[in-house]
Amino acid sequence: MGEAGFQQRLDGKFHGILRWPQLDALWATVTDDGDPWYFYQVGDQPPQTPLQDEALKKAIDALDSLLRREHDHDYCGIVYANDPATPTLIKVYDPNNLGTSCGCSGEKFIPRWILSRDKPDRVEDQAPLPNNRRKWWQKLFSGQ
Repeated sequence: MGEAGFQQRLDGKFHGILRWPQLDALWATVTDDGDPWYFYQVGDQPPQTPLQDEALKKAIDALDSLLRREHDHDYCGIVYANDPATPTLIKVYDPNNLGTSCGCSGEKFIPRWILSRDKPDRVEDQAPLPNNRRKWWQKLFSGQ
């Protein structure tokens, strides 16, 4: 994806996905294009292989369910895509640890999950990963 490094792209311009129907459209774009995506939980080791087809749909469905269940609002506002029409990088913030995802506090706030067409570099997060998120992630990829 060009000359910019992963961290530079992650710090680049993103568009907020403000409404749930916009999120539905974003997920459809990601799953319908048939291309592989890396699904990364920040703070863990970056994935070595991307997800595709049914595995990608399953992961996105699980993430979507978690977001809608735990971000019980009539708006989304916690998902950001570099280009909603043709995304290559998506940041998803944890509904239980939002802080200021807009960055207006001057403090850099790290997303909990990243979906990327390119293999992601490790992203350090000083906040500890809550056990419920670790268990959710492990269950998602354990096949249960």
